[in-house]
Amino acid sequence: MLTPQHRLEAFAEKDLANSKITAKQAADFVDSTAAERVAKAFGSTCASIAIVIAMASIIGKCLLDSGAADRIVRSMLRWVGVGRAPLAFVSSGFLLAIPVFFDTVFYLMMPLGKAMRMRTGKNYLLYILSIVAGGTMAHSLVPPTPGPLIVVERLRVDLAMMIGGGCAVGLFAALAGYAFASWMNRRMEIPLRESPDISLAELEQTATRDDRELPPVWLAVTPILLPVLLIAGQTFVETAVKSPSPQSTWVQTLAAQQHWIDGLGNKNVALLLAAAVALVMLAWQKRTSRRELAVAVQAALASGGTIILITAAGGAFGAMMLQSGISEEIAALSQNIDPLWILPLAFIITTLIRTAQGSATVAMITAASVMQDFATDERLTFHPLYLALAIGCGSKPIAWMADSGFWIICKMSGMTEAEALKTVTPMSIVMGVAGLVATLIG
Repeated sequence: MLTPQHRLEAFAEKDLANSKITAKQAADFVDSTAAERVAKAFGSTCASIAIVIAMASIIGKCLLDSGAADRIVRSMLRWVGVGRAPLAFVSSGFLLAIPVFFDTVFYLMMPLGKAMRMRTGKNYLLYILSIVAGGTMAHSLVPPTPGPLIVVERLRVDLAMMIGGGCAVGLFAALAGYAFASWMNRRMEIPLRESPDISLAELEQTATRDDRELPPVWLAVTPILLPVLLIAGQTFVETAVKSPSPQSTWVQTLAAQQHWIDGLGNKNVALLLAAAVALVMLAWQKRTSRRELAVAVQAALASGGTIILITAAGGAFGAMMLQSGISEEIAALSQNIDPLWILPLAFIITTLIRTAQGSATVAMITAASVMQDFATDERLTFHPLYLALAIGCGSKPIAWMADSGFWIICKMSGMTEAEALKTVTPMSIVMGVAGLVATLIG
């Protein structure tokens, strides 16, 4: 049995062999105290995600205040029809949750779900679960939300590939959640109740808001799609330039400008540009003064700061789990298993952590730290993207009282805890398993 000191030395030697650190840094790491190692892991996580989360918080605030989020949902409803409103909620929730934390998406869309219930007089449970299905899957699978952002760094997966794979698997899982919601809606009725966040009178005002007060659709979706396109474009250009096949004229032209493309495709720069567009949209739509813009940014950064701290703490916890040697123990126990079984193993580990402590983000970060030794050509016969997707799907089960999102769903929708346990909890299991199945098929 290795002593803690021997584990630390082995951990430092492995990083040294992988050229992650210098010999002096390895020696300093072994000599450092536990508190110093926690602080360093906390700081390195902050360095990798702080700007992205801060900019995403500003984008979310601008989408809310400018009416852009309302415009996106209304446009979806108009395109699919009132009869298919739940599908509009799934797709809108998924799109909005790409740059925005799930709690904010639910807070944003729940009044619209209540307003739709007042208009149709039925299907309230279906509206609630549809919003949850779309928002929660993007939250765990599509960067730049914090969980998948850290996972791709831990497992060394290309960011654009995670966006594409996360969208594909996430939409499949969200549709599975929608199918469960439709089935449950026929067997259970949830009444529309008063809730602390918004009165029924305010709901009527939200439902009858003039479309002329909202920004156009193209402008509303620009802050969401712009960073996705920039990051994906940078990956596309890099792949085309490095291709061994003869390069055409347009590829050579792109290669000459690659330094600009790499700069714009950097996740921090892409989110910064998107936040600038969102602020311009807010100022133009609401004729907001610079002082009012400053207040909006301050509020966004205040909420984003909490998310940064939680995510960085999760990163520190994950680093401590890695340094404890648990990943080597799991690797030794699973030495002779088929590589495909690594995906269910990652799913189960993430699910256990999520169920125990509640946070999907912390569960993903911790599981990625535990499983990162598996993300090698020697252990995997497939791309590590699939390992990242399995971890993301494993962060869905089991939503219950330990999860802050569970309480937000209960309080804002008016559901009791028992009603949420009968509906939200099993749907989280269905979506997680469906996502794992889609990943295994891939």
